[in-house]
Amino acid sequence: MAAFVPEPFWEFPLALPRHAFSAREVARPGDIWRACQDVAVWASSHQGWPPRRFLDAGTSFLVYRMVVTHDRESDYGEELVATTWVSRFRRRTLCTREIRLRSDRGQLAAATQEWAHVGADHKPTQASEETASAYPEYDGGPSAELPGYDEAPGKETRFSFEMWHTWGDPLGHANHPAYVDWCDEATSRVMREGGLDPVKLRPVAEQITFRQSVEPGQTVHVTTARQGYTRGGDIVLAHRFELDGGVAAAQATTVRSLSGGDPASLGALWDK
Repeated sequence: MAAFVPEPFWEFPLALPRHAFSAREVARPGDIWRACQDVAVWASSHQGWPPRRFLDAGTSFLVYRMVVTHDRESDYGEELVATTWVSRFRRRTLCTREIRLRSDRGQLAAATQEWAHVGADHKPTQASEETASAYPEYDGGPSAELPGYDEAPGKETRFSFEMWHTWGDPLGHANHPAYVDWCDEATSRVMREGGLDPVKLRPVAEQITFRQSVEPGQTVHVTTARQGYTRGGDIVLAHRFELDGGVAAAQATTVRSLSGGDPASLGALWDK
């Protein structure tokens, strides 16, 4: 019997579920992140490492940083194609996965995920040679990056909430796409208070670095402040996630615009 040879590059069709769409009938950015997670898990499974095998081995991969850029928004029913590859795998511990979503309308989104291989205690540990061999490196092009911007710091806003038990993922904590929802909820609350319709919020890009997991029952404090504007006029917001006692859970940057409106009116909500 021939030995299994992992494929370095995967391409397959993808459909976004109905619940991924907002009242504007476009996919929410958090659900684009969920689609990217599905792509990563699907590819890993077809490389011989489905979630159940990681569970049996007492190991897993955790996202510690992720960047997504949005070329446009997706309509419900649009037939998408996902492509994915691992661009780097360092010391059998740190894995960079690239994901691209497109259709016959062109590219929808680009994502770069940074994964850490961890043990049962969720601390980084070297993967076995067998595991590492399932993720051969492939050069499929440059990674996703946030757009540059001019600094224009603004005031801070803040809201807090309790992590629901029913939000827990297979590892028992908040799944990483949830943080995008929390960023946009923070922004939406400021929009509503300032007289703007939150449904008009349009994603351009986001980046999140994860430091501490959020578990059910914990209170999360989200602080948001304007960082500046891109050359295209989109607003750049910084979000800080903290648990009680000032424990840092994550840091995020979102780049946002308005559908059918001037993004400057969005940015003005954080004027000091």
